[in-house]
Amino acid sequence: MKNSPKRLIQGVVLILAALLMFLFLAMLERVSDPLPKFALYGILVALGCVVVGIVMSFARGEAQKKERTYNMQKTIAVIKGDGIGPEIVTEALKVLDKIAEKYNHKFTYKPVLMGGCAIDETDVPLPQQTIDVCQCADSVLLGAVGGPKWDSLPGDKRPEKGLLGLRGALGLFANIRPSHLNPVLADACPLKDEIVGDGIDLMVVRELIGGAYFGKRETFVKDGEKVAYDTTQYSDSEVERVARVAFQMARKRRSKVTSVDKANVLDSSRLWREVVERVAKDYPDVEFSNMLVDNCAMQLVRNPGQFDVIVTENLFGDILTDEASMITGSIGMIPSASLGAGNLGLYEPIHGSAPDIAGQDKANPIATILSAAMMLRYSFDMDVEAKNIEDAVQKVLEAGYRTGDIMSEGCKQVGCKEMGDLICQNI
Repeated sequence: MKNSPKRLIQGVVLILAALLMFLFLAMLERVSDPLPKFALYGILVALGCVVVGIVMSFARGEAQKKERTYNMQKTIAVIKGDGIGPEIVTEALKVLDKIAEKYNHKFTYKPVLMGGCAIDETDVPLPQQTIDVCQCADSVLLGAVGGPKWDSLPGDKRPEKGLLGLRGALGLFANIRPSHLNPVLADACPLKDEIVGDGIDLMVVRELIGGAYFGKRETFVKDGEKVAYDTTQYSDSEVERVARVAFQMARKRRSKVTSVDKANVLDSSRLWREVVERVAKDYPDVEFSNMLVDNCAMQLVRNPGQFDVIVTENLFGDILTDEASMITGSIGMIPSASLGAGNLGLYEPIHGSAPDIAGQDKANPIATILSAAMMLRYSFDMDVEAKNIEDAVQKVLEAGYRTGDIMSEGCKQVGCKEMGDLICQNI
């Protein structure tokens, strides 16, 4: 785009030079005097050099385009999913394209299926092709999966099973969910001002591929009635690796970790507490405490400012992260990252597929866009680019633009597409 005016001028000069050459060739046929004829030959040679120079310039430009080098090239597996998923992911990709243009990166997108759309097309929620593409990619960006259309399917065939399967296949054991009350959205917070105090800024690190969601389960008939059970199981190493993620993250924040369990009742929680307490000794600079999960649920709405980093098991984390997101005002603003041992990660908004507003340009794409920013930071080590996206989102919000879920008096309501455009304009 930057070279288009130059190319236009070159094209005009080329056409004019060619026309003049034809004109002088016609004049040569009518001139018999040697001196004027020699002058015309000289002019023709000069015009020919101009034409050749412009043609070579065009050729060099095309070759440079083909041989262009980028600061960084990354392949991203893209799962748009169900409901509003395609809309919000489209806006996130628009923002990533803007970042690629500004910082001279190249992002290659590999679209794959998962969830309800995968069931409709392949009869399974997680096709093997999706696993293969995601394992070969540098990162994965997900919209949302699920919806009422597939609620009647057996548990192992439902869209959510695809998400659990992908986390396991990629070895993503730690889910990172920030919960931050943006000052410009403070009115949306359901808590009283005296409870919020100086604000809410906490991070939940949730173990992701163990516990009840991945344990042995069964539904059967006993004595004429249905019986079902699920099993929560954790190993020493599974707890230790996610605990270390939490402590390392705390060191980059306010150096405080709260481990949440149910050690007064559950054996799995007693092991959890034992291991996390042992890991804490390796981080003497980080303040550490244990808290029972029921007390934590209460403290999140009673005094959320006391928390910095919360680390907990899969089931407890699933519940607490939704609570932590809602006290900030809108679930549509919260991104998340699912990380493993390497740089590969899965990035997604924490909200659902919202099929009731799908296809109506009403969805809030900010959580997905901020998830893309987390991807740049945690998987690609692009801190500057990630900050650029976060700052752009903040500028748009400060300018008073809102989607319907965060709309307040005096602000301007915009749709999903316009919100994405506005964020791009501020990058």
